[in-house]
Amino acid sequence: MTEDETGQPRKRSPWGVLALVMLTGLAMIRNGANVEPGPPQPAAAAAVSATSDSAATAAPVPPADLEALEHSTVERIRIPSINVDAPVMSVGLDAEGWIDAPPPQDPNLAGWYLNGIAPGQRGSAVIVGHVDNAQGPAVFYGLGSVRKGSQIEVSRYDGRTAVFEVYGVEVFSKHDFPGARVYGDTGHPELRVITCGGGYSKARGYDGNVVVFARMVDTR
Repeated sequence: MTEDETGQPRKRSPWGVLALVMLTGLAMIRNGANVEPGPPQPAAAAAVSATSDSAATAAPVPPADLEALEHSTVERIRIPSINVDAPVMSVGLDAEGWIDAPPPQDPNLAGWYLNGIAPGQRGSAVIVGHVDNAQGPAVFYGLGSVRKGSQIEVSRYDGRTAVFEVYGVEVFSKHDFPGARVYGDTGHPELRVITCGGGYSKARGYDGNVVVFARMVDTR
């Protein structure tokens, strides 16, 4: 439970509601800047198999004594392999029912959906960010080049840091987005980092989303 501005408890939205919202097609930037030669896209070798058995095999095995964390708001995300070190703001839904994006004017800012899973909790937490803006590359411009085995650190306002290991990076069409596969509960604390990707046109923006799959392997 979280509290609203009056101090009254506020129930977090069921994960199924968030998954349904995401199934409509996540779009952090509908009209990007299309910085030449364009953001890097995931290599085929970085993909996670669509079968649950293969996905479970691909994911890292966390220590047996690693426990999930309680709910907490998010402070910062670090992805050392692509030089990301960015503050994270809490976001809700926009007027059309999409997960709202951080203000595009700040290129080094990510967003965490406040009514979803917190990084470190059991389930799939989601952090989003722009790939670019009108001035050029933004916080997750290099997300498609993240490799399996890379680490992602998420600092939380309760003073804990959840450390995740990447086990897959893929790009999915916004018109055929596998919401259940991306956002489903695997039984472990997991993280999905998402930005725009795929093909680009000035009329429609990016036609896909780059998704990083990661599982918690440590806490500090």
